[in-house]
Amino acid sequence: MGIDVRTLSAAELAAGAVAEPVLDATSLLEPVLLVDLDGTDGVTAAAAAGRLPALGGLAVGFCSGTVPSQLAPLTAALDVTYAAEADAADRAIVRTGDVELAVAEFVDCVRRYPQASHIAAQVLRASESLPVPAAIDVESFAYSTLQGGAEFGDWLGERRRLGRPLPPPPETDPVLLAADGDTLRITLNRPERRNAYGTALRDALVDALRIALLAETFGTIVLDGAGSSFCSGGDLDEFGHAPDTATAHQIRTRGGAARLMARLADRTEVRLHGHCVGAGIEISAFAGRVVAAADTVIRLPEVGMGLIPGAGGTVSVPRRIGRWRALHLFVTGASLDVRHALEWGLVDEIIGGPER
Repeated sequence: MGIDVRTLSAAELAAGAVAEPVLDATSLLEPVLLVDLDGTDGVTAAAAAGRLPALGGLAVGFCSGTVPSQLAPLTAALDVTYAAEADAADRAIVRTGDVELAVAEFVDCVRRYPQASHIAAQVLRASESLPVPAAIDVESFAYSTLQGGAEFGDWLGERRRLGRPLPPPPETDPVLLAADGDTLRITLNRPERRNAYGTALRDALVDALRIALLAETFGTIVLDGAGSSFCSGGDLDEFGHAPDTATAHQIRTRGGAARLMARLADRTEVRLHGHCVGAGIEISAFAGRVVAAADTVIRLPEVGMGLIPGAGGTVSVPRRIGRWRALHLFVTGASLDVRHALEWGLVDEIIGGPER
């Protein structure tokens, strides 16, 4: 499945060089626009920004130096902008030492997973201003759509060719609870699977969060993980085993942890360590406070599976770091070290080594 990539200046965009979306004949996807921001003034930026909503496709900005503040309307309208220099507080911009390489890598990822990449951007735009429950529903609708797509089908087919069985049931409680005064500690407890967010762990976590929500005696909820990693993301050996996509949607939205975490945000602190992948950071990012050990590494790999984050990540992550940097993480699947996670606001503090 191919995609059309077009590069133009902000002035050309403002002048209407791309007047309306033109679908690629083979992929039925709008072109990816690469917009050169060098030398752009504020008036041109505002005019170019006004053109983007009608175009619909992915739009990526790039700048060889510092993006001037007067370009903010345009960078806000773009899906992401790569620049050599940028204020860390400007969530629309990803700073990189090699702008050309960063753009090429992003485009390469889109070429490999065009449906998932475009839908990720669409979901981020559509849900940006929605209430959390509605935004979680939008994410899940899109996720179910992609479950029926060729990209996920190819990924799942390869997994099935490996002949991996369903994971064994847990030998111990998949989630542990410990009360200490007005603090409830919830510990993910499947270290043998690096606390993968499979059915057993998910259901036990949801039960624990419901207890925390109903028990008004707990003013503080602390969520952490046993073993070498906080959470390695969805249990891949369970993927593709839901009876149908409609049922899977109901399970994700009504039987998942995202809505509960959002409701408990003001009372919740999450403590990350080791690998924090996919659902591990998606659920955690809802918390009012996220602290991370120095060995924490964060990654959102779902687009590379032909999907998008499905545990609430298109809602929780952009509300912390902005939809632009979120899209960068989603599409590229790039690892984010704890220092950059702190700089971007995905974590609130770096702490010492995790308890074992």
